[in-house]
Amino acid sequence: MKYKKICNNSPFIIAFIILLLLSGALIFTKEFTLIAKITLQFPDHRPFQETEIIPSGNSINQTVLHEEEEEETKINGIKSGFEENDKEDEDIELPPEGCDLSKGKWVFDNITRPLYKEQECGFLTSQLTCIRNGRPDTLYQNWRWQPKDCSFPKGKKLLFVGDSVNRNQWESMVCLLQSAIPPEKKTWKMGAPLSVLTIQDYNATVEFYWSPFLVESNSDDPRNHSISKRIIMPESISKHGINWQHADFLVFNSYIWWMNSPTIKVLQGTFDEGSVKYDEIQRSIAYERVLRTWAQWLQQNVNLNRTSVFFIGMSPVHQESSIWNDPDGIACAGETTPISNMSMALDMGTDRRLLDVVAKVIKTTKIPAKLLDVTTLSEYRKDAHTSVYSIRQGKLLTPEQKADPATYADCLHWCLPGVPDTWNEFLYTRIISKS
Repeated sequence: MKYKKICNNSPFIIAFIILLLLSGALIFTKEFTLIAKITLQFPDHRPFQETEIIPSGNSINQTVLHEEEEEETKINGIKSGFEENDKEDEDIELPPEGCDLSKGKWVFDNITRPLYKEQECGFLTSQLTCIRNGRPDTLYQNWRWQPKDCSFPKGKKLLFVGDSVNRNQWESMVCLLQSAIPPEKKTWKMGAPLSVLTIQDYNATVEFYWSPFLVESNSDDPRNHSISKRIIMPESISKHGINWQHADFLVFNSYIWWMNSPTIKVLQGTFDEGSVKYDEIQRSIAYERVLRTWAQWLQQNVNLNRTSVFFIGMSPVHQESSIWNDPDGIACAGETTPISNMSMALDMGTDRRLLDVVAKVIKTTKIPAKLLDVTTLSEYRKDAHTSVYSIRQGKLLTPEQKADPATYADCLHWCLPGVPDTWNEFLYTRIISKS
C-alpha cells in the first residue's frame, strides 16, 4: 500500500484497524489486525457538496441538492465504490507534516454526515442517545470539520483508532467500527473498571478502562465516583498502569475531573494505610506532578520503540450562553447550530494551562508522545451536547426535569453521532501518518 501527501478538499474512504485499549487510555495490539472496509458513497467526479450556512436564530437555511443530483450522487457513489474495491494498490493520501488539523471550520454536510446512525449502533448507552431520548432536531449530526489548509487522509484502507477521552468518545469509536462487523462476530461487555468490545474473527478487543486522574484517587470506582472531596495520589500510578503495559497504541486523557475547584487535594500517605490527611495544591501544579509520574511510568514500563502514545486535549463545557452573545439562553439548552463566527474569541472556561502542562512535560521528558488539540474546534459546538436529552443517576430525565435546563442540562457530554467522531478522525489521521 502506498502513501502520498495531500492538501486539497477530497472525500475519503475510511477503513479501521482497531486493536486493544485500556484506562484513561485506549490500548491497541498490532498482533490482531482488523481492516474493515467502509466505502462511503461519493460521486467520483466532484468534491463534497458544501452548503452555504446562513444562521437564523436556532435554525439554518441550507442549500439542498436537487432530487436529480441526489440520485446521481447515489448511483455514482455506488459505482465508484465497486470500482475502487477492485483496485489492489489504492493510494492512501496523507496530510503534509505541517498541517494543523485543529485549525479550520465546521461545514454543513448532509451528504457524508452522520458517519453512522444512532439507532443502528446497539452499543450506545442511554446517556448519549439524544434522539431516542426526545431531542427533536438532528442538524447537529450534519457538521463536518474541514481543516483550513489540508484534509483528512483519503484512501481505501486506513487505520482508525478510537481513544478514551472518556466513555463518550470510546462509544463513538465503537459505533464507527461496529457497522463493518456482522452482529454474530462481535460481543459487548460493560464492566467496571473495564468495558470491552470483542471482534471474534480477529481475536481483537476494543476496551475502555476507567481512570479519571490517571493516578490513584478516591474516584477510581466507576460506579461510585460522585465524590465532592476528590483526593489523589499524584506519584501512584502502578495500580492502573499494570493494565496498560502490553500495548501498541496508548491514548490518554485527563481533564474534567480536575475542574471542581482551583485546587486539588493530595493525600498524605496512602489509601491502603487509611490515611485521611491531605494537602491542598494549586490545580496546574498538581497536574504537572501527575503528568511527570505518567511520563516516568511510560519510560520505565513501556517499549516506546513499539508503542505509540497520544494525549487528547481538553473537551470544553458550554455552560455560559452569554459567551456566544445569547444572554437569555440557558447554557447549551435549545442550541441547534454551532457558533458561526469563527473569528470570535472564545472563553468557555477551559483551563488551557493544563494543555500547556502536557506539552511541557512531553517536551522536557522527551517521551515520543503526540498531543492532539481538539479544544478550539469543539468550543464552537454549543449545539452538540446531550443537554436535557440524557440521563441522571441512571434514569432518563422526567418531563419536569427537562423543563428545568438550568439545573439538569448536561453541557459536558456529547450526543452521538457527533463531535467525538471528529476527534476520532484526528487520532486516526495521526496514527496512519506515523505508520
